Amino acid sequence: MDVSEAIAARRSVRGFLDTPVDPTLLHEFAVKASRAATGGNLQPWHIAIVQGDAMTRLAAIMAEKLATGVTETPAYDIYPKDLTAPYRDRRFAVGEAMYAQLGIPREDKSARRDWFARNFAFFCAPAAYFCTVDRRMGPPQWSDLGMYLQNLMLLAVDAGLATCAQECWAMYPDTLGAFLNIPEDRMLFCGMAIGYEDKSAPANALRTDRAAEAEWLTTIR
Repeated sequence: MDVSEAIAARRSVRGFLDTPVDPTLLHEFAVKASRAATGGNLQPWHIAIVQGDAMTRLAAIMAEKLATGVTETPAYDIYPKDLTAPYRDRRFAVGEAMYAQLGIPREDKSARRDWFARNFAFFCAPAAYFCTVDRRMGPPQWSDLGMYLQNLMLLAVDAGLATCAQECWAMYPDTLGAFLNIPEDRMLFCGMAIGYEDKSAPANALRTDRAAEAEWLTTIR
């Protein structure tokens, strides 16, 4: 697979097989991804690989918190509070497309909450990455994290694996801080489920669109 093919094939998968992923492969991806562009060569990412029994323990912890309604102060605003068009419209559209694919109507709030809770079980993926960053880092370094994570996702696609980057984990920074033993001077950015796609999962039939290039691309000659 060449780079263009990998970019086209990458998508968020929300249904995984329980087939284990070779730990050596997970480690290899993490190291290779570190060739991402990084301003001043700061390399601000810190990565934790979670798999096996640790995945089961974390999923159980989260299931209990969700069942009892425990909430935490999020590590950051995942979306701007004053999100406007066209960004707000794009977010709404993809959410509605997902629930339509799942057959969950807007009025069934309980079913929608149950579906969202599956994030915290990694959509049954057998492994995950978590990315943390020094609290002193700013937006430029956060962009470095994005480039690292994109490398990670493309490497997974190239190896026949699927991923789902999950910023939702930032909603539980205290729980993840304790579980991953994150130092106080670092904050949680996101998690990423990784495994083999369950092609029979209805959610995985969704294909998101992209805005027409006329909306965002300018050429100056």
